[in-house]
Amino acid sequence: MDTQHIGAVVIIGIGATLLMDGWAWLLRRLFAIPSLNFCLVGRWFGHMPTGIFRHNAIGKAEAKPFECLLGWTVHYLIGIVFAGALVWLTSAKWLDAPTLLPALLFGAVTVLAPFLVMQPALGMGLAASKAPSPWQARSKSLLTHLVFGLGLYLSAWLLNL
Repeated sequence: MDTQHIGAVVIIGIGATLLMDGWAWLLRRLFAIPSLNFCLVGRWFGHMPTGIFRHNAIGKAEAKPFECLLGWTVHYLIGIVFAGALVWLTSAKWLDAPTLLPALLFGAVTVLAPFLVMQPALGMGLAASKAPSPWQARSKSLLTHLVFGLGLYLSAWLLNL
């Protein structure tokens, strides 16, 4: 992947993550559905240098300096990495002529990251099995990641205008 493609991946990853965050904002404002607290993601990452990668309840873990900034930064970096993975899997040609289906499918697959890594590490169990309403949490996660996939497509499409 050359420099031009890397720049496009960064823009697409940020755009898709912004759309996903806009979706979370709408859910919170219109339906009072809370979203992930990225400060807690920062707390999780803040504990990693001390060798702590899993928590029984991340909200009860010791707060870390700049955890909100760290959490939001990690959130957007993950969006960029996921955008890069989509381009790598589909080839850079997808950037020139983006199509919706690969982006949506990829968005759906990315839900495995929170299901298998983040939720268990934060104390929510595998695929939010310890959440108060596991199926509601799973459905919301999947829908949010589909919105991310839509954001990948829309961001790539906008780049081509």
